[in-house]
Amino acid sequence: MASVRGCDLPDELLYDVANNMWYREEADATVVVGMTSVALALAGQLVAVTPRKAGRAVQAGKSCATIESGKWVGPAKIAFEGEVAAVNEAVIANPKLANADPYGEGWLLRVKPADWAAARTALVPGTQVAAPYEAKMVADGFAGCAAAA
Repeated sequence: MASVRGCDLPDELLYDVANNMWYREEADATVVVGMTSVALALAGQLVAVTPRKAGRAVQAGKSCATIESGKWVGPAKIAFEGEVAAVNEAVIANPKLANADPYGEGWLLRVKPADWAAARTALVPGTQVAAPYEAKMVADGFAGCAAAA
């Protein structure tokens, strides 16, 4: 697992570094979507997660969920077009799950991509994500996850 400035980034995931989102391919051709530890450090403790409803379309670069914390309200942007297959009811009921376990119980939704093969090429594999995240943190002036806590 990569760790950049105290932010964990598991190797087995794919990342949209610009939007601080992670993706995990599932055997049923869906993709689990979540916020990285970087996103959660920036946002602070979540107080509400409102994902798009199952059956709804999502568009690349657009919001797949609205995220609310004590210091921020905004979109979680998805990297590809698709249809929401399921939402994480547990994280809706208890948004702090995302902060406590961003890569496990804190996922946001599961999406059926329109063209996963094409979408996948734009994402960064976890084994290669350290350098792009370090560059982003430098550019954004972000000291790291430990400093944000």
